[in-house]
This record gives sequence, structure tokens and C-alpha cells, in this order.
Amino acid sequence: MSEIERESMEYDVVIVGGGPAGLSAAIRLKQVNPDLGVVLLEKGSEIGAHILSGAVLDTAGLDKLIPDWKDKGAPVSTEVTQDNFYILGPQGQVRVPNWPMPPLMSNHGKYIVSMGNVCRWLAEQAEALEVEIFPGMACSQLVYEGDRVAGVVAGEMGLDADGTPGPSYEPGMELRGKYVLIAEGVRGSLAKELIQKYDLSAGHEPQKFGLGMKEIWEIDPAKARPGTVTHTMGWPLGKNAGGGSFIYHLEGNQVLVGFVVHLNYANPYLYPYMEFQRFKHHPMVAELLEGGKRVAYGARAISEGGWQSIPKLAVPGAALLGCSAGLVNVPRIKGNHNAMLSGIAAAEAAAAAIAAGRAGDELTDYEADLRSGPIARDLKPVRNVKPLWSKLGLWPSLALGGFDMWVANLTGWNPLGTWKHGKTDAQATGKAADFQPIDYPRPDGKLSFDRLTNVAFSFTNHEESQPCHLKLKDPAIPIAVNLPLYAEPAQRYCPAGVYEVLEDAANQNGGGPRFQINFQNCVHCKTCDIKDPSQNINWTTPQGGDGPNYPNM
Repeated sequence: MSEIERESMEYDVVIVGGGPAGLSAAIRLKQVNPDLGVVLLEKGSEIGAHILSGAVLDTAGLDKLIPDWKDKGAPVSTEVTQDNFYILGPQGQVRVPNWPMPPLMSNHGKYIVSMGNVCRWLAEQAEALEVEIFPGMACSQLVYEGDRVAGVVAGEMGLDADGTPGPSYEPGMELRGKYVLIAEGVRGSLAKELIQKYDLSAGHEPQKFGLGMKEIWEIDPAKARPGTVTHTMGWPLGKNAGGGSFIYHLEGNQVLVGFVVHLNYANPYLYPYMEFQRFKHHPMVAELLEGGKRVAYGARAISEGGWQSIPKLAVPGAALLGCSAGLVNVPRIKGNHNAMLSGIAAAEAAAAAIAAGRAGDELTDYEADLRSGPIARDLKPVRNVKPLWSKLGLWPSLALGGFDMWVANLTGWNPLGTWKHGKTDAQATGKAADFQPIDYPRPDGKLSFDRLTNVAFSFTNHEESQPCHLKLKDPAIPIAVNLPLYAEPAQRYCPAGVYEVLEDAANQNGGGPRFQINFQNCVHCKTCDIKDPSQNINWTTPQGGDGPNYPNM
């Protein structure tokens, strides 16, 4: 396909991704210099279509970007009024009091929001500043000039299933810039390419991830408690995996119900989606949801490596922002504020470089700001919580992690130093022979649902004639390696039912099991790219506009 000729457009800055990081960068660039040419490309059908987050928002980033956001009508209004934390057992729960927790863990003064709607509002602010925003434009390639990143290819559409141009083929365009800011979110394909090409993770710990699944429920108005935040740990995961839940009460009798499973679990029979469905049958949760109805579902991976896993962020001509850089604060369960702060910092560095007549070099000022400014102050004190949990389990990590955070909060010094993560989440997967299958109850269709039913509530759509965007490096590995060694965990770790092992007598290999990829179900969570024990699945972008269409996640 290298012979394809594409039109080219020149900008000062090209931004990939219409989440909080990319939108903050676009707005800040125009605030600094209204004459800059700024374009933002979003693969979703509209801004917010692919945004999924808890979310309790720390407004630190928003306060810095648009101080008068309240007067401008930002959809940030449900202030946290009650903050609960429980350890669950199969039939009961124990509330952990708030007073032993470090102040950084408090959610008071924060806001329960739909980040999809916040991003839609940020896009309005950006467009008012004359940022060019193009939704439905998936960025499928980076454009290089020598060693520098010079732009991206966006908007290629109409390929047939075999990868050749079909009758309605559109080659897309090259959008070139003095700097390219990559804000794709977790495990984006362009960010992954940059990290590998420039060896950006050298000297840093491997990134760690969780799988976050979320439903929006409309509940009985008598049970609604707007502003109430509840987090849980313990049942049903127990010792099988780290993770926990969130339950956030929005206005309008809506409750955001989410469940996170850390992807470094060992048992390949673990079924994260079914753990989420089982969680809703806990008496405390079932009582809240009974009589209500689920109105939306979605899933996405979450970066959990924290401070020690942040890669080098700047390469010649490009920089990594937000979740592409891995800026989530795991114990706080927050990353949107850091995403916005990273966008602001990258924009200021790029604007200063352009004002100085530079182009295509490394934005070293951005890297320095991130590693010494407010993002560093947020992430460094909590850097040991995740590795402690992974290595020691729930209760020791609560005690030691709490001690480490308290001392860091009071003195700025972590007495435990910096713990390492060690293995990647793929390497953490154990052999099936060492574990027993887990018997999960069937969904009842009232509180719990099968995957395909729930995927319908993500409003996911893919043009089925296009090439499969989930690429197998070796098509033989799922059946020849993953099935005998790991019971092919793709059948279970995918929260959208994309991967199946079918017994097919018509299999071209002469019968026996066959690996099937139902890419049309994909909600773009990237779990397969992360957790596949053979690292055989490469998630790439489908054509623009495809994927989930989240209304207000």
C-alpha cells in the first residue's frame, strides 16, 4: 500500500485523541497563541463516543485550564457528599472508617461526572477557540521524516476484508505538524509503536493494567443518593485477583456501577466479566439495583503501573499524553485530572518551542514538567500501593500501603522506597494445569446479563466488510499454544465476547477446535493486546467512527 498517494495538510500541532488530555492540549495551545494551527483527530463517531471513566473528577486540571468552568456551564455539578469504603464478604460487608486513610484518598470536594459529557463540553470550548476537530478519523499510521515524527495518516476507509482497497476506498490524508501529541488513551496503537520504536520503557518498570467494566443504572428514586460514592474490595475476587468496585450516585436517579479486575491475575480460568456480574448479586448491591434497569454498558483497560511505569514521554516531533503515558493514580482511582494537566504541560512546551522557531525536536520541557510538577506530586506518594498489592495481597497492602502513603503525605518521603512490578500482565498468566476452572452462576437477566446482551448496550458497530482490526501475529498460536497451555483465556478475559474457540467439523485444518474473532463486538478496551499470554494479538484501529457509541459514560 506504500504506493498510495495522499493529500497532505500542514498544521502547527496535530493531536490524536479527543479525550481529556487531547482536548486540554488543544485548548491550551489556543489560549497561549490563538494564531497556532491546531487539529484534533478522534476515532469515535463523535467526541465522547469512546470515553469511559468512573468517574469522580478531581478538578485540578479543569481549574487550571478553564478557571471559570462553572460560569461556562461545564457538566460538573454533582459534588461528593458521602464517601464510603467497604470490604465485602459473600453475604455481608464491613465498612472501613475514613479517618485512617491519608487525606489524598478523600473524595470530598470532588464531583461525580460523565467524562463523555465533560469531553463534549471541552470540545465546544476548543471549537470556540477555532481548534479544528475531526471525529470519525482514526489515525492508522505515523508519518516519519528521518528519525522524527512528522504527522499521521487519518481517515483511511473502504478497505475490503483482505486489506485491499474496495470500491468505496478513501486513502485518507496525511496531517503533518511541527509536533504530534499522542493522546489515544490506554494502549493506543500509535503510542505502542512509539514506545517500541524509540525504546521508551528502557529503565522503567513495565506498565500494569486493569480491566474496568461499567454499567449505568436507573434506580428507584427512593434509593437515589446523589453525591454518594462507594468503593469496595474483597468478594467476589478474593485471592483470585486484585481489584474492586465503585458505585457512584449521579443526579436523575442514575447510578454508575463499575468493577475493576487487575490484569496480573494468574488463574487463566478467571472470567472478569462474570466476576462483575456476580458482584451485583451481593446483598448490598442487589438491594440498591432491584427494581431498576441497566441503560448502558462498556469496558476499557486502565493503566495501573503508576510513577515507576511512566515511559520516556518525548521523542523527536511527538509526545505521549494522558493514559497513553499511564498517569492514573491507582489508590485514588483517578486519572482525568492528570490527563488534563499533561495536556496543558505538553501544549505549553509545544507553543514555546514553536515561538522559538523550533520544530520536530524533543519537547524536553514537557517531560521535565511532568516529572517534577503536580503530576509527580500526585503519583510519587502512592507509587508502592499497586506493587504491594500484587506481591503481598489485599490486607498486607492495605496496612503497608497506608503507612507508606501517610508518611509520604506528611514528609514527602516514601519509607518503602520504590517497589518494582516485575512481570508484565501477560507473563503473570499461569498454566491451566495448575488451576481449577471456576464455576460461575448463569446471569439472571435482571441484575446480571450475558456478554452479548450487554454489548448491545454499548451501541457498538463495525463495518463488517473491513479487515479485522485484531491482528494475530501467528494464526496458529491460539489453538496450538494458548488452548493446551492456558485453556485459551481470550474466551474469558475479553469483556465483549470477541474471541471464541469453536468445535468445527468443517474446519479447514481437518476438524477440531477453531479460533474465531468476532471483531464486530469489540469495545476497544485493549485487554486482549495486554493479557494474551503469548502476546500474539495486536489491537489496531478499525476505520473511523466504528466501535462503541457511549452516550454518557
